[in-house]
Amino acid sequence: MKVLFAASEAHPFIKVGGLGDVAYALPKALRKLGIDARVIVPKYGSIAEQLKNSMHTLASFNVPVGWRNQYGGLQYMEYDGVPFYFIDNEYYFKRDNAYGYYDDGERFAYFCRAILESIRYMGDFKPDILHCNDWHTGAVMPILNTHYMHDGDYSRIKTVYTIHNLQYQGVFPKEVLGDLLGLGWDYFTEDKMKYYDAVSFMKGGLTMANKISTVSGSYTEEIKTPYYGEGLDGLLRQRSYDLWGIVNGIDTDIFNPETDKELFFNYNGSNIENKLRNKEELQKSLNLPVNRNIPVLGMVTRLVDQKGLDLVAHIMEDILQMELQMVVLGTGDTKYEDMFRHFAWKYPHKVSANICFNNALSKKIYAGSDMFLMPSKFEPCGIGQLLALRYGSIPIVRETGGLKDTVFSYNEFAREGNGFSFTNYNAHDMLNTIQRAVHFYYDEKGIWGELVKRAMWEDNSWQKSADKYIELYSSIM
Repeated sequence: MKVLFAASEAHPFIKVGGLGDVAYALPKALRKLGIDARVIVPKYGSIAEQLKNSMHTLASFNVPVGWRNQYGGLQYMEYDGVPFYFIDNEYYFKRDNAYGYYDDGERFAYFCRAILESIRYMGDFKPDILHCNDWHTGAVMPILNTHYMHDGDYSRIKTVYTIHNLQYQGVFPKEVLGDLLGLGWDYFTEDKMKYYDAVSFMKGGLTMANKISTVSGSYTEEIKTPYYGEGLDGLLRQRSYDLWGIVNGIDTDIFNPETDKELFFNYNGSNIENKLRNKEELQKSLNLPVNRNIPVLGMVTRLVDQKGLDLVAHIMEDILQMELQMVVLGTGDTKYEDMFRHFAWKYPHKVSANICFNNALSKKIYAGSDMFLMPSKFEPCGIGQLLALRYGSIPIVRETGGLKDTVFSYNEFAREGNGFSFTNYNAHDMLNTIQRAVHFYYDEKGIWGELVKRAMWEDNSWQKSADKYIELYSSIM
């Protein structure tokens, strides 16, 4: 089976969010199971020079963008055993960031068409499955159906479309249908790409892919309701039979506390002493009082409403009345950045606010914290809780999406569970749950030790998820 995984980002070339991790780790896991999985992404200007220097050009060709033709280059390299293709066009992609430009609609309309054109130049690799991800590749399916389905190289290709976050749908003026995508007005209908008086790239994928997946079972059910459905719940209910929920995993080679070179000390579930030494070094490096006996509550997150920061803001003073320290890493809305800076100023012995993104520091926080807070309003899958478990930091989460599917609240009677959770999107429910976790940390040392070891030995690798994706692909072959 040959799978071409199309995405707007992929580790280690460029990563903005969880999609970047998936686009690297899932194809890698599929290849270990005998699937010829390859990845295609834009060649962004911000890709590291040493990686660019390893790429070589396979072909140059024209890419139709509406009525005009643009240059397209197909470049190739292998990284960690995974073949990667890159669409080269400096006009669209030689920029500092992946997204956030006035012409994103045109940039990713070009990318969708370039993905399909590039298949002609991949030699003996002709994909059986074209696996597209999020809005940036949503227009691939309607373009494929309109312009390529009668071509022998394309007629047998089946498509899978994965929703990583339904909130971002790629909505643009309806004129892009002809001007950028080369599609007729017959696509401006409710059963194709029409979204109010505009068009949605994501809707193109949702209506025309052979199968749809999301990144957790609970999120699959949630998005079929008006509250989570972002205006597409009716369509998703209609396509329920074709909708699969497959929870993400993590790359356990990259995220491994036994071998991770970015930690102060390596450790595993049998050597918790070194986890405590990581905590002391984290405290020291962030100018917090060094005390291995006080719990450290970590947050590595985007500082936005979706991540539950309004709940945190509401009870921050209450949290800081507890005997704990809080370490935050992330950027986002100014009001939340300023809030954490304020509390770090007011409680310098309790709060460290790191308003930036720093991958090395994020690893040190996973390793050096005792608890990890994710009170999300919605969370399609979430990777933070999986990394926290891997590094022995006990998750405290709201029961939504992938958080609900991977974190199970500790039950002291059955001695089961791997974290602490609350159901309602309510600040005081969250506060009670944090207080409950702190109680176990201080007063039930034996249970806490069990929880940490259980978390670290848990298997959240891509193995099981990759098996499910193979089952999904096989269902449409």
